[in-house]
Amino acid sequence: MSRSFKVGDHVGWNSEAGEVSGTITEIKTGDFDYKGHTRRASPDEPQYLIQSDKTDHVAAHKGSALHLLRS
Repeated sequence: MSRSFKVGDHVGWNSEAGEVSGTITEIKTGDFDYKGHTRRASPDEPQYLIQSDKTDHVAAHKGSALHLLRS
């Protein structure tokens, strides 16, 4: 099981463009459609919707891809 986060946490993750950061806006605990694809999520393996700090982009990631940043 990956680490748990909560709405409002400031997190970072690695992307093709390097380190990205943002704030968790929503936690998905069931399967959901995201940008034309079904994303798998469950209470044990939630996915997090994260608003980028630098753009209006919203990303969806599992907790295993995220790390908590200091505010």
